[in-house]
Amino acid sequence: MPRPPATDRLPELVRCAGDVFLAKGYRRTQMADVTQAMGLSAGAVYRYVTSKEALFDLVVRCEYAPSEIESAAALPLPTPQPGATLAFLAALLGRETAVPLLHAASSGAAPADVEAEVAGITRELLVPMRDRHRGLKIIERSALDWPELGELWWGRARRGVLDLLGAYIERRTASGHFRPLPDTAAAARVFTEVTAYFAVHRHYDPRPTRMTDAVAEETAVAVLVGAFVKERNR
Repeated sequence: MPRPPATDRLPELVRCAGDVFLAKGYRRTQMADVTQAMGLSAGAVYRYVTSKEALFDLVVRCEYAPSEIESAAALPLPTPQPGATLAFLAALLGRETAVPLLHAASSGAAPADVEAEVAGITRELLVPMRDRHRGLKIIERSALDWPELGELWWGRARRGVLDLLGAYIERRTASGHFRPLPDTAAAARVFTEVTAYFAVHRHYDPRPTRMTDAVAEETAVAVLVGAFVKERNR
């Protein structure tokens, strides 16, 4: 009888598979790529998971809840039910993109300190992304060639934040607190790209500017406050 797989290699499997999904995306990743990355014999990864679908599901769940490894059922892990991984990611991204400060600001009156408001919204967007940057990068990379995941990632999760930012920028511009900008939608995109770079993309830059998380956060705040808030409102 074949020996059962060693459960203590599951963290290594998750790490190696995550690296492959990051590099190749979901569609182009082959199980052989993961086997090679782990230094296993051909097909050995199937002792841990029954399919690529099961492997991707394991990776994204463990990126957000490492305890999933400890609670893993008997190996090999089965292929999830159709739609189960997308349902998990939909719920996850719904939590990750919950932005109560921005939601309230997009329809509320300007506070006395608009600079502090922008700083708070920047941190509200940046900090959760920073803390989960690897999982988000795996999802984003895989969304490029998985249409249903792409619709979830760009069509729902990011679109909702962009719409709120657009409403917020319009509101503060109309009240005279923000400097006029050529296009609200473009300005909202700039806001999200600044937070995304300092939270996520800097970690995957092949020639990064070295900085601590604290410096990255404060720089994002300073850039966005300077870009949007009029001098007299600071």
